[in-house]
Amino acid sequence: MEILLWGGFNEKLNSDFVMYQLSGGGYGGNSDHDGLANGCSTIGISKAPPVEIMEQKFPVLYHHYALHEGSGGAGKHRGGFGLDYKLEILCENAKASFVMDHGRYGPQGAMGGMDGQVNIVNVEQSNKVYTPVHLSKEQDIQLTKGDTVHVKTPGGGGYGFPYERNETLVLKDVKEKKYSIKEANELFGVSINENNLEINRKETKLLRQNKKII
Repeated sequence: MEILLWGGFNEKLNSDFVMYQLSGGGYGGNSDHDGLANGCSTIGISKAPPVEIMEQKFPVLYHHYALHEGSGGAGKHRGGFGLDYKLEILCENAKASFVMDHGRYGPQGAMGGMDGQVNIVNVEQSNKVYTPVHLSKEQDIQLTKGDTVHVKTPGGGGYGFPYERNETLVLKDVKEKKYSIKEANELFGVSINENNLEINRKETKLLRQNKKII
């Protein structure tokens, strides 16, 4: 569970507020299927309300709220994707705290699968970017109107060797912008034509033949 907490005074409602942004990360892939994207905590059922509700109840504006593209660890069954969101504070003053994990190392892959990407937190204040000393944990960061907080939660680890992944599934992820064409090539050994988004079977075969599985 990745938690962003901030509080302050809501001038419009003339009252104090405390806001929790609860978000998950990607689950790991396994021997049967890919990992779940933006999964909620396995020790509870806490989930984030729709962003429209959050914007109505709190002095906050979401710049974007989407999957953390490319965050799932590559594998025969890839890891699930984390969440990527950016919030702007609309009240005059507030304080933010973070209770998150995997700021330094991403969730581990298994049986040849690659690790998922790490958790990333950036606080943008007056055109300056502050990254918490402990990367994914911090408390009482002073915010003022217009400051933003950008969070990317970790992806899950992959399962099995990436070059054994079904080529069609890699292409599907690229078409859905979960991975880039470059990542498909470098991580999974799948060559995709940029013009028509079709698999180049000959180049893909060469890439995968030349890959050493350690």
